[in-house]
Amino acid sequence: MANLKEIRNRISSVSSTMQITSAMKMVSAAKLKKAQDAITAMRPYADKLTELLQSLSATLDADSGSKFSTQREVKNVLIVPITSNRGLCGAFNSNIIKQTQHLISNVYADKKVSVVAIGKKANDAFAKQNRVIANKSEVFDDLTFDNVSEIAEMLMGKFVTGEFDKIEIVYNKFKNAATQIVMTEQFLPIVPIEGEADNNSDYIFEPSKIEIVEQLIPKSLKTQLFKGIRDSFASEHGARMTAMHKATDNATELRDQLKLTYNKARQAAITNEILEIVGGAEALNN
Repeated sequence: MANLKEIRNRISSVSSTMQITSAMKMVSAAKLKKAQDAITAMRPYADKLTELLQSLSATLDADSGSKFSTQREVKNVLIVPITSNRGLCGAFNSNIIKQTQHLISNVYADKKVSVVAIGKKANDAFAKQNRVIANKSEVFDDLTFDNVSEIAEMLMGKFVTGEFDKIEIVYNKFKNAATQIVMTEQFLPIVPIEGEADNNSDYIFEPSKIEIVEQLIPKSLKTQLFKGIRDSFASEHGARMTAMHKATDNATELRDQLKLTYNKARQAAITNEILEIVGGAEALNN
């Protein structure tokens, strides 16, 4: 059994850790509320805009379709994994890295795959494989639509110029504080919705469909990427809050066990001292 001083030091260390994890949990909980409200308000608009433009693209002729809908033979693939800049959030980052690695190793094993990392954890993971062509981790320092739009414009430019034939986004979709769903979405080319072309009969288009598509598709793509990053941002705080809650509970349990061990060791030490005193007194009497 460890001596009393060692146990006291461990109790002090665990208590300090518990205070840190508890504070991190409260900070993440406060940030989560704001991030959750932002993605909840944005998601219906982004989903409806994407649905409308995909449906519009399905009704256009191949020659009149947008340059962002061009289907090419897939040789060069660009994957955009969205992680966080910091750890201590459970499996949040590792799930994205595993999914991205799955795409690289299995789905696109015979293709040339590059990565644009959003989040330091993604950059650290894939920079070792020499796949990262751009690191946009700084976007989390000031998460605004304008800053995300610059990233989206870069991705659109790489697709239009033919540098990449397909671009996919991998991110955590926020469901609740305890649950995040790993999503893989095709960013480019835009995939028209099959079998829903007739739904457009309910709309009156002014100006023409082609002009609407050409003007709104870039905005839709920027919104899609912004939604993915917003989803990931909310998921990060939810995952961190959950992880720190579990860590705090585990630290509390460990501290209680150490206190029990300390009390038992202290009681044993006192008992031994009493026995020694009694034994010494008996020896003097004899």
